[in-house]
Amino acid sequence: MSALLAVLCPLIWIYVLLLFGTIILSWFPVEPGSGLERVHLALRTVTEPVLGPVRRVLPPLRIGAGAVDLSPIVVFFGLRIVQVIIGC
Repeated sequence: MSALLAVLCPLIWIYVLLLFGTIILSWFPVEPGSGLERVHLALRTVTEPVLGPVRRVLPPLRIGAGAVDLSPIVVFFGLRIVQVIIGC
């Protein structure tokens, strides 16, 4: 079991960092064909399979003309709960 935790705990932290990267890049316009677009697409490819289902259950919160996507917060809390349960 400890060998599994030795792999799983760092993977969870790496995924959290990838989520942060996705969130930060979503704040900036990404030009098509740029190197940043490739990074953005790679991050979205990794994070969207988890964020997408959460977003379908909890749609973005409308605030005036904009919206706030709460799915990353839910995923962060979920990952933190998993970390506490497995002892990371």
